[in-house]
Amino acid sequence: MSDSTFSLTTKCTKRLALFVGLVAGLLSSAVADQVAMKNGDRLSGTILKSDGKTLILKTTYAGELSVQWNEIQGITSTHELHIKLKDGKTVVGEVSTVNGNLNLSTKTAGTVEASKEHVVAVRNDAEEANYEQSLHPRLIENWEGGTTIGFALTRGNSQTTNLALAFTADRKTLHDRLGLYANSVYATNNAPGSLPGPTANAQQGGIRYDHNLKPRLFAYVSADFQADELLTLNLRSILGGGLGFEVIKTDPTTLNILFGGNYTHENYDAFSRNLAGLTLGDEFMHRVYTRTILTQTMYFYPDLSQTGEYRFTFNFGTVTKINKWLGWQNSFGDIYVSNPPLGKRRNDVLFTTGLNVSLIRSLK
Repeated sequence: MSDSTFSLTTKCTKRLALFVGLVAGLLSSAVADQVAMKNGDRLSGTILKSDGKTLILKTTYAGELSVQWNEIQGITSTHELHIKLKDGKTVVGEVSTVNGNLNLSTKTAGTVEASKEHVVAVRNDAEEANYEQSLHPRLIENWEGGTTIGFALTRGNSQTTNLALAFTADRKTLHDRLGLYANSVYATNNAPGSLPGPTANAQQGGIRYDHNLKPRLFAYVSADFQADELLTLNLRSILGGGLGFEVIKTDPTTLNILFGGNYTHENYDAFSRNLAGLTLGDEFMHRVYTRTILTQTMYFYPDLSQTGEYRFTFNFGTVTKINKWLGWQNSFGDIYVSNPPLGKRRNDVLFTTGLNVSLIRSLK
């Protein structure tokens, strides 16, 4: 082969490669969704979903892009989208933009026109299927939780054993919430010359169910159980219910105010009693950066059966993530009873610290 022939072949090969690349690019754009921005930019990819504030576009060149909805001039889809409007209707069809409005080409109702300002949500078929499943999840789905373990042992001049265990599990859906908790602290002192036996032996546990009535209002029912050997409390059962209001509901911070009533049965070694009372409380959560969560709860239980008597509980905790499954937890709690058994203190303070292991996360 002569040099001139080789040079001609090389040029033809380069031109063919350029032509193939151009055709491939045009075909890719032809089958991709288009998002036109107010500043003149045009983005190509696959429209996944929008919550009316941001739109998620999956691209081959930059992964998933988050685009501000109010900065979008128009969208064009090559596949059906599920468009939810402010009037509650959902329209399904391919989307184009004409004179600033969205035109949806549906299979049953022809072309439906909607303004961009009236769109509440946008989802493709896969995201719509995920959304429908989230409306009615199975009981074993959407759980998150973990357990905290703390242990200390001394031998020699002192002989003590301390064990602290805690468990939490929480399941949230679009309509309700179910929470479980349990914790236990046990400590003994068997040092020579001391009175052998437990220096702490307390257990707590409970369950609560919340059901949303309005966007910020919910009803709740709860059952809590406590036992404390040193307080001679065999079992305290608290059944309650009422209403809660979400004062703050943002991504990093939530604050709920609760109001309701409760029925309490207390069984001590020396006596038992039944109490009816009110429930007033608050629940606060704040996420510090991405690794640490602060929680605080405070409940006040005025006694209606014995005027002037009451119970008060306060809890504060932090959980700092070390990795996906492991974290460090600190927890402080105080239970105050205005009328404890004769000879017993009114306050019980509990502090625990230890490793937190995530055992449950979105089980399916």
